[in-house]
Amino acid sequence: MESTEVEIVWNGPKWRAELLLSAISPDDPESFSSKIIDSDGSSELKIKVISKNLKSIRSTIDDILVCLSAASLSLDVIEKK
Repeated sequence: MESTEVEIVWNGPKWRAELLLSAISPDDPESFSSKIIDSDGSSELKIKVISKNLKSIRSTIDDILVCLSAASLSLDVIEKK
């Protein structure tokens, strides 16, 4: 059976990538793989989701994006204080 793969890539400072990853890891760590790659003073957070079911992959990606967005907004508020 064929599978579908989706990769989310975020770029920015390493400390922020680590915090964003920690915000999504407790959710459902078996449903995706992730890594942080350092490059030229910046970092890339790569999150990969693989599934045989399009409905399942969409649900997982939606959950990850919502968590990343909430974590990013929270970090923005903290940084401004």
